[in-house]
Parts: sequence; structure tokens; C-alpha cells
Amino acid sequence: MELKTVSIENPEELNFILGHSHFIKTVEDIHEAIVGTVPRAQFGLAFCEASGDCLVRYGGTDEALVELAKKNALALSAGHTFIVFMKDMFPVNVLNTIKNVPEVARIHCATANPVQVILAETGQGRGIMGVIDGYSSKGVETEEDIQKRKGFLRMIGYKL
Repeated sequence: MELKTVSIENPEELNFILGHSHFIKTVEDIHEAIVGTVPRAQFGLAFCEASGDCLVRYGGTDEALVELAKKNALALSAGHTFIVFMKDMFPVNVLNTIKNVPEVARIHCATANPVQVILAETGQGRGIMGVIDGYSSKGVETEEDIQKRKGFLRMIGYKL
């Protein structure tokens, strides 16, 4: 077994969700889940098929995001992995909906941070061992940091 690290390519610092599923209909079901939750959602989705043709399957509503998802999925080439890139929405808008798709087995991360994916590779294929999402902690928030956090959440409409 060999351990590898693959960095998710995300030049625009878009939000994305990286997960694991178990069936070829993942692309259609996640697509339907997103558009059913966020009208006019802009996203690209790709899924690494783990048997049969072992192709990267894809879908979405924005061609550039679809291309970004396909490129990252192929770089990972880890069986049954999916990645969804989104624009003008946050993972929190669709995360529970995606978790409720029957074939979705796990969410590895939902972020706009730089992400490195730790893969194990054997003669059979690749699997995700874990992710490094963003950076290490630099300290504990102060009262000023708390007020800043609370103000930000209210400014973007997530808290009253």
C-alpha cells in the first residue's frame, strides 16, 4: 500500500462537498437533490465509478463547475468518491439534503478552504483515508473575535 496526497484544485476558492457514495445513480440523485433544494443552483458534480467501466460520471448546471468537478474527481480516482462544486450558495444550503440521498455513505468535508486528500493506493485501486481541511489552529478566540464571528453570521443572514 502506498499513501498519496492529492490537493483539491479550487482556484476561485469555491465551496465544495467531498463525499463517498455506493451506486452509479449518485450523479442523478445528487443533482435532483440540489436543484430541488436551491432553485437555480449553480453547481458541478462528478462521481468516480468503482466497478464496470470505472468512469468519472458527471452532471450539474454550470459547465465550468462541471469541468472543475471532473478534473478533481479524475485526480482523486478513488472509487465511489463524489465532489460537488457550487457557486452563490454554501454547503449548509444542501448538505443535509445530500446526506439524505440514499446511496450517500459519508461526507469527508464541506468547505471553501484549501484541502488535501490523503489516499491509500493498492493494486486494486484508491480510497480516501481522510482530508486536511484548511490550516492548523493558531489560538483560542478572544471576546473581540466572538463579536466579529457573531457579526459576520448576522451580516450574511445566517443568524438574526
